[in-house]
Parts: sequence; C-alpha cells; structure tokens
Amino acid sequence: MRQVGHRRLLFGLLMSAVVLAPVGPINAEVIFFANGRTMSVKGYRISGDTVTVTLRQGGEATFDRSLVSHIAPSEIPDLPPVAPLATEAVATPARAAFEARPFAELIETVAFEHGIDPALVHAVVEAESNYRATAKSRVGARGLMQVMPATGRDLGVASAAMLFDPHANLEAGVKYLKSLLQRFDGDLTNALAAYNAGPGAVSRYRGVPPYQETRNYVRKVLASFQP
Repeated sequence: MRQVGHRRLLFGLLMSAVVLAPVGPINAEVIFFANGRTMSVKGYRISGDTVTVTLRQGGEATFDRSLVSHIAPSEIPDLPPVAPLATEAVATPARAAFEARPFAELIETVAFEHGIDPALVHAVVEAESNYRATAKSRVGARGLMQVMPATGRDLGVASAAMLFDPHANLEAGVKYLKSLLQRFDGDLTNALAAYNAGPGAVSRYRGVPPYQETRNYVRKVLASFQP
C-alpha cells in the first residue's frame, strides 16, 4: 500500500483538533482550511467542535473546526461574496477534475460537516458503487456508499429505500466511516477494512482480516485517495 504513512499524516490534519482564535464575532476574516482552501467571511464564532461563519453575502455556514488550520484578518476589505460552504481556491487541472466528479458538491458539503476529507469519501464511493446512487449489492447494501439498512437505521435513516437518496446515503455512510476512524484511533487502513469486513473482524484479527476481498478493497481505496 503505497504512501500510506504519508497519507495518514495528511489525513490527521482533518481528524485532529486545532487551536483557533478566541470565541467571538470578528469582522473581515479569512478562514484557512487544512486542505489549502480559503473562505473570506464577515465574521465567525466557535462553539465546541464547530465553527459558524457569517457569509459576506448574508447567512451563515457551520462546519467542523478540525477542518480549519487558522483564521486571520482579511487584508482585502472588499472581496467578492462567495456561495455558502464554497471556498476560494487556486484553479488547477487537478482541482477541476476533482470538482467534476459526480456528486462533488454534495460530497464536499457532507464530508466537511462531519470532519472527513472529501477526497476520502470520493475514494470510498468510487470503490463501493462507482457513483451509482441506485446500486444494490447481493447482501442488500444500498446507494453511493453501500450502506446496509440496519446500519442506516442506527444512523437515523428511517427506511432502506431512503438509502438510495444520495444525501441520506452520504450522511449515513460518512457518519459510519467517521465512527470507524474514531474506534480505530484514526488508523485509516483499519477503518477501511472495517467498512468492508465489519469492525468485529478487524478487532478479531488485530488489523486487516486475511480476506482477499477486504485486502483488495483497502488497496483500491488508498490508491484512489488523493488528500
């Protein structure tokens, strides 16, 4: 599994808390995200593990504070407004290709809400369903992230049919993935193995189970993951 150590270090930027400025609204700020993107806002406030920003065109947006590297005063008072949850980024071919993927905006929004790297969610969705919202496995897993109905119910999805809705499926799948990362202390390889084979199997074997399907799955997701 190439560059796993490097990817785990980068992934840790999203999973670890960061120290931000004091609580309270401050005008004309730039939010610097751990993935290199920025957002110009009128102000912000911090409550627990979330940051709520006042958008320059009006309204608010809230996201996990672990996604933020730091906040600094804006040196440009009249920056153009940005859309909710959108950020200003340098246009590159790689970024353009990333944003051109199916469900890119929805995946980024849900991932940011739960403190998960959107690139990781894309990698899991690609491996699980190849972006087919109506996908259903032979064992009954459904939707973009192939969530089992029982898992969906535990995570607030009322019916199996709702798992074919992209938003509901991503909410459940990302929550489940985050819970696995927390359970395995941020170990991405073990969390991915648990997503495929179940957390019990990973605990029983103290690592990736000796199942060829699971080992291939972990390799595939890590190869696709581009933080």
